[in-house]
Amino acid sequence: MNQMAERVAIIDASDLVLGRMASLVAKRSLNGEKVIIVNAEKAVISGKRLSIIKESHDFLQIGHPRKGPFHPRIPDDIVKRTIRGMLPWKKPKGRQAYKRIQVFIGIPEEFKEKEKETFPEADASNLRCPYIRVSQLAESIGWKPKGR
Repeated sequence: MNQMAERVAIIDASDLVLGRMASLVAKRSLNGEKVIIVNAEKAVISGKRLSIIKESHDFLQIGHPRKGPFHPRIPDDIVKRTIRGMLPWKKPKGRQAYKRIQVFIGIPEEFKEKEKETFPEADASNLRCPYIRVSQLAESIGWKPKGR
């Protein structure tokens, strides 16, 4: 571990564009910062709803159910996998950076009182096109949220 105290950033993913948020989180993690993402299901993916869902369904057809590759269907796993795509995964520094990232659905009790950051440059209000929430995508490819 580092000599100095590890920096921790808690990021609220509500209404943030998934790809832009993922690239910023990946960069921070590569710089040695521990990143915790809350409200992962509220992140958005830009584009037409039906084309995004169709693309995901087509991607799920690749592979074997038992042998893989295995595709994420839960919102926090979708977000974490997107971030992994922005990291140099096959190098040790990329794997270490990936271990510094935690993603949660909703806000866990231990982070409710802590101050949360957001990225103004990744805000969905800047979009001029249609978009879909990660939770809607996850439900369309097989995720069943608790309480239903």
